[in-house]
Amino acid sequence: MALSPPFTLDQLNQATLADAAALLDGLYEHSPWIAQAALQQRPFQSLAQLKYSMTQVLAQAPLEAKLALIRAHPELAGKAMVDKSLTAESTHEQSKAGLTQCTPEEFEKIQQLNRDYNARFGFPFILAVRGPRGTGLTKREIIATFERRLHGHPDFERDECLRNIHRIAEIRLNDKFGFIPELGNLVWDWQETLAQHSDAGYAEQGQLTVTYLTDAHRACAQRISMDMRHAGCDSVYIDAVGNVIGRYEKDSFLRSIDGGQSPKRLKTLLTGSHYDTVRNGGKYDGRLGFYVPLACVQELFQAGQRLPFDLEIVAFAEEEGQRYKATFLGSGALTGDFDPAWLDQVDADGISMRTAMQHAGLCVDDIPGLKRNADDYQGFVEVHIEQGPVLNALDIALGIVTSINASVRYQGEVTGMASHAGTTPMPSRRDAAAAVAELLLFVEQRAAQDGDSVGTVGMLQVPNGSINVVPGRCQFSLDLRAPSNTQRDRLADDVLRAAQDICQRRGVHLALSETMRASAAPSAPAWQARWEEAVTALGVPLHRMPSGAGHDAMKLHEIMPQAMLFVRGQNSGISHNPLESSTSDDMQLAVEAFQRLLHQLAHGTRA
Repeated sequence: MALSPPFTLDQLNQATLADAAALLDGLYEHSPWIAQAALQQRPFQSLAQLKYSMTQVLAQAPLEAKLALIRAHPELAGKAMVDKSLTAESTHEQSKAGLTQCTPEEFEKIQQLNRDYNARFGFPFILAVRGPRGTGLTKREIIATFERRLHGHPDFERDECLRNIHRIAEIRLNDKFGFIPELGNLVWDWQETLAQHSDAGYAEQGQLTVTYLTDAHRACAQRISMDMRHAGCDSVYIDAVGNVIGRYEKDSFLRSIDGGQSPKRLKTLLTGSHYDTVRNGGKYDGRLGFYVPLACVQELFQAGQRLPFDLEIVAFAEEEGQRYKATFLGSGALTGDFDPAWLDQVDADGISMRTAMQHAGLCVDDIPGLKRNADDYQGFVEVHIEQGPVLNALDIALGIVTSINASVRYQGEVTGMASHAGTTPMPSRRDAAAAVAELLLFVEQRAAQDGDSVGTVGMLQVPNGSINVVPGRCQFSLDLRAPSNTQRDRLADDVLRAAQDICQRRGVHLALSETMRASAAPSAPAWQARWEEAVTALGVPLHRMPSGAGHDAMKLHEIMPQAMLFVRGQNSGISHNPLESSTSDDMQLAVEAFQRLLHQLAHGTRA
């Protein structure tokens, strides 16, 4: 069967097994058995389904086969490159990343890393050098990743090599089928451009930090506004708290989405997420949530199509609570949950929120008018990077959020008796830090019993501690989360009871104050079902999961139905970290899922 690329999915589905295997030759380095086994599941409805099928073949393979696959790959800038024995695919990839043009110093650095990595793990370092957008990582990025992963755990590194092998195969498959994730690339590029703005003191270090109403924050708002206008939004404005709102209106002289018929008029659909960041954070947390629907708007606008409802996209100004202790300020303003007392808070430089707002040209008197009338809206949907390792570990691109976890936070202090470390017998000690340490271990064990509850002691401090003094005071934080209010409350009750018991037994005093409590925000069943139908139609496996992190959807949940879609993160799903990443292929799937959700709403049909 003689075919010239690009191939089509229909050709692959209709070819003989031998011819189909030939079409997929070279996806996995010297390992055609993976594609051959996956082809047994034909016909495929999408490339995404084919990609996942191949990951599952490898997931079910024995360890020896996985290690053989890793070892079938050449080292980066290694012997095979020098003697020109690389496969054509590997040659193209290493060339695209500039590894064939290393300086002598770069070449020697990579060679030493190869030797160290092989000595530590017994297999070569594998990295998808064409990167999350497919255009190639820089040599600096490759070396930095090499150095970081050299210190990983052997089991983690084995799995990380396999995940990178799947990414390599994904890009090679795209090349064979002539597939370019154009909308995913657009969303990826928008986020990269927005990430050029960072607060003073962080920008100089190459770190991304955008806190509320700083110069960088206001620059982001202007950039988002411009992106919204260029994409085709009919109205774009910045509201009284700094939210950027773009609306794609239902009424226009352009033809409607159903080909000219007068569609049924529906309520507005609200969507979006936040554009502020934590300090030294990632590029995609929050920002994915307004750029994915904006890509849908651009497609509609360029096609001259309209929806039978308004689409309102909000880039929320603040969610992280980094500059002022006013978490969810942006989305809270839309629910009427803006506390005027926040205006008098001051930041680390003594600047009040009121002053910062006035400096940004915002009118605090207009804030009460931002509250939305829930009767005007169908609901709220939010796309967000997962911020966790689950989808990454499962090799699944998209996840359906079932509920945003309930949470409760405490600040605590244990007071014992400071005494000499050398002269105080162990039975006589009233060690405050040891009491908190015992509590920390209990929190870890108790949360693990639920399977999907989590507990964290993230702050631990011994004021005026000394190496030769038994700690007399220990301050700590406590963060407890669970998928439902009932489960959270059971967890909290058990932890607080254990804290009292530990302190009483150890002869120390416990002071504990609750600082935050948030109810669970279960997804509205109808909206969750819409996401599920959209994802299923893409050929992506359906994975339902709770969200352990808080999101703007939690606030909108107070006044209207909501549901979220998670997008897989790279680097084990790490977030609130410069290593936060996602691929343009996964972003493409998120855009396509959002398009299908819009189609369902416009036509009153299933995806």
